[in-house]
Amino acid sequence: MRFRLEYGRTGLEIDLPGDRVVRSLAYKDAAPLPDPEAVLAERLARPTGAAPLAELARGRRNACILICDVTRPVPNELILPPLLATLEAAGLPREQIAILVATGLHRPNEGDELIEIVGRQIYENYRIENHHGKALDEHVYLGDSPRGVPIWLDRRYVEADLKISIGLIEPHLMAGFSGGRKLICPGIAALETVKVWHGPDFLEHPNADCGILAGNPVHEENTWIARRAGGDFIVNVVIDAERRPLCFVAGDLIEAFEEGVAFVRGVVTDLVPEPVDVVVTCSAGYPLDTTFYQSVKGMTGALPIVKQGGTIVLAASLSEGIGSPEFEQLFAEHANLDAFVERILGKTYFKMDQWQLEELAKVRRKAKVKMVSDGVPAATLNRLFVESAPSVEAAVADSLAEYGEQATIAVIPKGPYVLAQVG
Repeated sequence: MRFRLEYGRTGLEIDLPGDRVVRSLAYKDAAPLPDPEAVLAERLARPTGAAPLAELARGRRNACILICDVTRPVPNELILPPLLATLEAAGLPREQIAILVATGLHRPNEGDELIEIVGRQIYENYRIENHHGKALDEHVYLGDSPRGVPIWLDRRYVEADLKISIGLIEPHLMAGFSGGRKLICPGIAALETVKVWHGPDFLEHPNADCGILAGNPVHEENTWIARRAGGDFIVNVVIDAERRPLCFVAGDLIEAFEEGVAFVRGVVTDLVPEPVDVVVTCSAGYPLDTTFYQSVKGMTGALPIVKQGGTIVLAASLSEGIGSPEFEQLFAEHANLDAFVERILGKTYFKMDQWQLEELAKVRRKAKVKMVSDGVPAATLNRLFVESAPSVEAAVADSLAEYGEQATIAVIPKGPYVLAQVG
């Protein structure tokens, strides 16, 4: 049985034994918007829980617009032109509008990457800057949250007269769903904030998981932080498996986001009747599978449907390698995941990006991981607490031999964009 996994920019065709495949999990049928420009214009004019954007912009001195970095395929080239035109028509001079890439702690996006994110016309005609999470002097301290997180946020946003954010709503391994408040925290937060918010006190909570908002301390905390920072208007999009807009929400930071989440749940949730022995998945292709760091999201997305002691077979291009230098160093400093988890729970050790290794540790407590990639050598992969495999087919064959004749397989061709569940 043939399947096509999202892999890099090209995809990966695989062949699996059809008699073992229980289900291929996918998006529900949802028609892409036939006229997304018209729907977006309607949302800007009649938003949820907020005044129309044109009304909000009137009389403002300046504006800061947050956009996602290259790891989120947001159709900014569609969203930004009418939004910017609305601001300028309301009297905001173009030179007083800043577009800020909410990189969080990711690397900056420059040159061709920025053109890819916003389109050439906007790249050449508007001021676009990157957030730098490690540069504390570029942030403003807004006090501590009720849970004790120090709030340091990018000065350019905090001090802006009109605060806007543009995002993508999809399942998220820690915060339940991306979008909304995540553009602010972690999008424009300093390392000093993220290190606490992404610490074990938050991430080890059972509700800090994909698809969960109620009782999720990660979601509750960054929502509180986003409210503290303020946000006048958001535009969030939901895209389909082909990355075409299915839905736009706009308006209030909380109300519009929750409206988008309700729509997303109905589209991305898919079920298997019971856990399976082997889950074949991916990291949703470019731009989400460029590093091992990002690929962990594909692993966590498979967790709800894999049996205890089962295997996750994951294909990711890893075209940019492992991740940040700090993330790479974590593997060199720890002989195994148990030693790493014990160390971070002691709260005397911290290294940037440790939270993603903590998520990998959650995966490995339940399942083995066999990884297929042409971007990182097998010997390197084998040092990352996963097992390299020459192909998806070979990894599956080994797993079926281990689990026996009754072993079952589920496939998630779109990886973490699908909310996989048992039911």
